[in-house]
Amino acid sequence: MDRFTRNYSIALGLVILVALGFWVKSVWQPKVWELDEILTSHPSLSTYPYQFRVRAFKDGVAVISTPRSFDVPAIRFLEIINPKVAGKSQDDPAMIAAQQDLIDHQKLAMGLMLGQPGVTSVDWELDTQWLADHGVHRTTNP
Repeated sequence: MDRFTRNYSIALGLVILVALGFWVKSVWQPKVWELDEILTSHPSLSTYPYQFRVRAFKDGVAVISTPRSFDVPAIRFLEIINPKVAGKSQDDPAMIAAQQDLIDHQKLAMGLMLGQPGVTSVDWELDTQWLADHGVHRTTNP
């Protein structure tokens, strides 16, 4: 191997190692894994059709995924997880009960996180991937 090829190979190897190191550092989040395990192992949350997941944890803030936001009405999500309410109006008792069930599960997830050491607040992040996987796309407000 000539001198240039050897030096180029060494430099390329170092660049790859540094990139690999940054990647490992970015995905190595044991606190996120620990908090997520609390959510996924809770009896009530683990049986709910949507699995709330901890996406990030930084400076005391736990970010949890959610299937609802102002961009995606809860009724769209509820029709997917509970076909019995499909086509019903928002003031139908079954739809109201389904919405309350979602709210109760979100509050439970939030309460579990706030009860953990080091967690001072909870932010919610719309789970666009879950929604897209189920045929729901965000509406855009003008």
